Amino acid sequence: MSGEDKAKEGNGRKSLLDQMRHASESSGRNRTARLNRVPAAAPLRRAPSFEDLPEYKRVMAQKLGAQMAGIANPFYRSHERAAGATTVIGNREYANFASYDYLATNSDPLIATRAKEAIDRYGVSASASRLVAGERPVHIALEKAFADNYGVDAAICFVSGYLTNVASISCIMGPQDLVIHDEFIHNSALAGIKQSGATRRLFKHNDIANLESVLRGLSSEFRRVLVIVEGVYSMDGDIADLPALIELKQRYGFWLMLDEAHALGVLGDHGRGTFEHFGIDPREVDIWMGTLSKTTSSCGGYIAGSQALIDILKAEAGGFVYSVGLSPPLAAAALAGLEILRDEPQRVRDLHRNGALFLKLAREADLDTGLSLGFSVVPVLVGDSLRAVQLSNDLLEEGVNALPIIHPAVPEGLARLRFFITSNHTQEQIAHAVSVTARRLKELQDRNFGLASLDMDKIMQLMPALQSSDKA
Repeated sequence: MSGEDKAKEGNGRKSLLDQMRHASESSGRNRTARLNRVPAAAPLRRAPSFEDLPEYKRVMAQKLGAQMAGIANPFYRSHERAAGATTVIGNREYANFASYDYLATNSDPLIATRAKEAIDRYGVSASASRLVAGERPVHIALEKAFADNYGVDAAICFVSGYLTNVASISCIMGPQDLVIHDEFIHNSALAGIKQSGATRRLFKHNDIANLESVLRGLSSEFRRVLVIVEGVYSMDGDIADLPALIELKQRYGFWLMLDEAHALGVLGDHGRGTFEHFGIDPREVDIWMGTLSKTTSSCGGYIAGSQALIDILKAEAGGFVYSVGLSPPLAAAALAGLEILRDEPQRVRDLHRNGALFLKLAREADLDTGLSLGFSVVPVLVGDSLRAVQLSNDLLEEGVNALPIIHPAVPEGLARLRFFITSNHTQEQIAHAVSVTARRLKELQDRNFGLASLDMDKIMQLMPALQSSDKA
């Protein structure tokens, strides 16, 4: 190559390098400009005030309505000792029909002793998820006891009854699946279905023919189908028709889940639950669910069933894997409660006697007990929410603590007082509760006391003033 050619080549390379350098500098300047550029002002958006939410307005409307009617709030009454057949509120003792202590285990010395021993040995908290560092021998013993009660392979315990339904349903069901449930199923099951993303269908309460019509109309597009019912329905006191459900299950091939929260300790000669009441093999039910806060006087929930089901939940249920383990003293208390259930069947017989007596006396007094069969839950339907609240306050004056269930927990028109019966209630307490309920309810009905007597337009006009006073 000649010297002239070499010079031209060198100049070409220099020119290319200059162009690349210039492009790099230009890119750098552009990048700096982009970083330093002040963004155009976006339109301001304010988060809504909680006071402006319709949910808050509903709460305030209820509060103002009660104030205008001169009704005290019956909720959040503070109990000053262990609540069983009796309780103490405001330094006064009451006959108590508002606690789930069906077998009077809450104040049993064995429960307290076991809980204290667990605190001394393990401390108050499991301090970690059971998966990593929260496992304790008492957890294993409690789960074995639940599996033994239901005659199934295994069980798993969660830190909350509500969480039990949410975590288990959302773990085994998904967007390709279908869940069918009784229309009166507990809110926790509805939350679990929603989280799962599964399609949801309901059937009329305890209406097996309606359930079959839903099943018959199903397409084959669903991967899995789950039917959920309750052993004892906590709002109405009736029970699921388990034999008919088993027969449908055998023909339509769905999973059956039974919520035993209010059935364990209540149904069956030994209180083992719905399967014992009907004399059915518990393995015919795929998923047994329940809570620790009723018969076993603790806090938490459980699922019992096949080993495969429990293995799945222990490995993949977010409410178990990512949650702290059940508090050891709570696990120990629940385990002691199951021992009492197993060893003292007389408590179950006492509960059955008391429930039957309450229902008999209530019907004789012309109280509307709805669908209740008198095992442990007996509602007294009064229809009007405001009337139910006032009736609860009236009963408190008479020495009886019973709480109202009002809209939206039940449809307006089906408001009620709900009486929970225990094995420790006396015949005198039951007779007195029924008598004063009938008398006080008649007084309210004679006065035509209820929502219809309120001026709702006036309530809505006074809403701003109520909100201002709350803020002050």
